[in-house]
Amino acid sequence: MDEASLHIDAAPDALYDIVSDLPGMGRLSPENTGATWIKGATGPAVGARFRGGNKHGVMRWWTHGVITKADRPKQIEWDVKESGTRWGYRFEPAGDGTLVTEYREHVKDVNPLIKLVQRSGLIGRQREPLMVEGMKETLQRLKATVEA
Repeated sequence: MDEASLHIDAAPDALYDIVSDLPGMGRLSPENTGATWIKGATGPAVGARFRGGNKHGVMRWWTHGVITKADRPKQIEWDVKESGTRWGYRFEPAGDGTLVTEYREHVKDVNPLIKLVQRSGLIGRQREPLMVEGMKETLQRLKATVEA
């Protein structure tokens, strides 16, 4: 499992609300461009499905996900079909703020075609370290957004 954590001067529920707004995540993530709720979903609830947009350089692609945990204000997570990855955030009260941890783990085998694209360099060389750096950048942007 990969993860990154950062202390942010805001309440857990406020941070949860920002992060669980998957359509708006594009403003925080260096790779994700946002999401659209699909199949009748209107927000972050267990079982809600979404279509996520991503970009890296000139490459653009879509993924499909399902919310697997939505425990406001403690944790939200989702599984991404194409990559077999579970992404999530934990929010732990810490002093006058919150320790926010973004994490990801591979929970299913990846489609061989997707694995080939990941290894090709088309969506970034050294893909695994790139994902960890992206998590750190996302948390920094979240911090800048709420502490401004």
